[in-house]
Amino acid sequence: MSEADILEKALKLRPEARFAVVEGLLRSLDVPDPALDRIWAEEAMRRLNAYRAGKLKSIPMEEVFAKE
Repeated sequence: MSEADILEKALKLRPEARFAVVEGLLRSLDVPDPALDRIWAEEAMRRLNAYRAGKLKSIPMEEVFAKE
């Protein structure tokens, strides 16, 4: 069965069933990657240490979101 066949059959499902299919597909793509999580945790710690050491300037949240 091709992707086009699957899509055609999925589009014939009632909305709730289509939602369940989409939800299942999205969940299958959102698999945690421990290596990536470790890299981000290390980067966050580097940034926190730089901030605490005065090597990194902070910007107030209001100022960040006020920019367009």
